[in-house]
Amino acid sequence: MRTESAERAKAVPVPPDAGARRRSPELRHDLRHHGDAELRDAGADLVDLAVNVRAGTPPAWLRERIATSLGSLAAYPDGRAARRAVAARHGLPEECVLLTAGAAEAFVLLARALPVAADDAERPVVVHPQFTEPEAALRDAGHEVRRVVLSERDGFRLDPGLVPEGARAVVVGNPTNPTSVLHPAPVLRALARPGRTLVVDEAFVDAVPGERESLAARVTELPGTTVVLRSLTKTWGLAGLRVGYVLSDPVTVARLERHQPLWPVSSPALVAAEACCAPAALAEAERAARQTAADRAYLTGRLAEFGTLRRATPDPRASFVLVRHPDGAVLRERLRAEGIAVRRGDTFPGLDGRWLRMAVRDRATTDRLVRALARLGVR
Repeated sequence: MRTESAERAKAVPVPPDAGARRRSPELRHDLRHHGDAELRDAGADLVDLAVNVRAGTPPAWLRERIATSLGSLAAYPDGRAARRAVAARHGLPEECVLLTAGAAEAFVLLARALPVAADDAERPVVVHPQFTEPEAALRDAGHEVRRVVLSERDGFRLDPGLVPEGARAVVVGNPTNPTSVLHPAPVLRALARPGRTLVVDEAFVDAVPGERESLAARVTELPGTTVVLRSLTKTWGLAGLRVGYVLSDPVTVARLERHQPLWPVSSPALVAAEACCAPAALAEAERAARQTAADRAYLTGRLAEFGTLRRATPDPRASFVLVRHPDGAVLRERLRAEGIAVRRGDTFPGLDGRWLRMAVRDRATTDRLVRALARLGVR
């Protein structure tokens, strides 16, 4: 039964062609804008609160492993060892793992592999606000997309009743970028059903202590098809290396693999994937997640000193927080003039120019942000 939350959500059909993108007010969001754009052509050394990559990474031991791999560049990449390591890390058979050039490639593979809906009721659903590449990839592959836009009044929390019953594919982030909401695993499992592909983007779940609410170990157990996407970018600082992976059932993995080019992941990226799945690396990631939780608590506590800054959720769980300010767009530019870059929110469907995303950093960086806000007269 649909709850009151369902009445607040919007299910918006999105035409895939560029002309429709220009015409429709529902498509005013720039789905190709990402946090790194806040730092380009800055003309100054900005404090980076716009990109959700852990500061001080990659660690020295990982840089050394990658550097050592450069001696093998004459050989074609061999992903078998990395695939075994990822499978062992999640307790899955190797056939359930597909290595990709970052999670972004996985979205493209999924969009190409999914059959185009036969009627409107079967259109793929993207739950917003969230990372925009899944919708962009679906549209580019010729799909018409239905948006389910979560409400600020509900703290951007997901009610499974919001998703149309006939949707053949559903994409949701957990924890969600940019809202920092961690959806309970039972809520996500409620979306799984025969004939549906449930895609859960877990790019930030390794920033959650214990990786709570992850579906990674259950991808072969739920009804229908479950696909979990992971990235090594955020915790390990490997955005420039492009490495991630897909977890799903063997049939789905094989279908996605057929859409990949030969040797899609470089040898250094494969070495990094294997290294980051080692027990010592997983222990380091867990320590980093706990430190992030402490730093996030400090950040939210300091931001609470400013009554005009409203958090999207009272309980953020990712390595960033989403805040709203009445003049958010102006505040972003003024912070930039103060040497601090934050991520604009108006490129995410469901948000507007009042919203800003801020990466969690150490306490000294947070204090610098707070001093800048005070100088700018934020109350």
